[in-house]
Amino acid sequence: MNMQFKKILIATDGSEHVKKAVTYAIELAMLYGAKLHAVYVMDIKADCARELYTDRSSGGLKRILRKESHCAEIYRKEGEAATKYIEEIAKNEGLDIKKWIVQGHPAEEILKLAQEQSIDLIVMGTLGRGGIEKFLLGSVADKVIRNSRVPVLTVRG
Repeated sequence: MNMQFKKILIATDGSEHVKKAVTYAIELAMLYGAKLHAVYVMDIKADCARELYTDRSSGGLKRILRKESHCAEIYRKEGEAATKYIEEIAKNEGLDIKKWIVQGHPAEEILKLAQEQSIDLIVMGTLGRGGIEKFLLGSVADKVIRNSRVPVLTVRG
């Protein structure tokens, strides 16, 4: 069995829980001389559905759904910050890194990118933003573990 990791993918959602997973991914990349890939997945439809807010200006209460384009802008900026955090640490350690911000369902997009880029190892945190959706639908990490063709290292935040 060849345990040589040449490409390591770290999945981030920008939460504090991912920072420990980033540390593991960077350490492994340094140990194996691997190229690091960082991915942030924008799940616009699911995230925007949760971004309801109340408009009190008309005297009554009405719920308004933010436009997808507005959500996309917010999440793209968040994705840029999340991947930049990983990039800065990787660069300080002398590692090559490629950043990805993609749109879709997180588990599906992580698995798709891993296959397209011939990733050897996926690293991700076990806790993220989930909440009740995680309880009802299963976590992104669980879905990646069940469907990945390559090893997945999950790190408890």
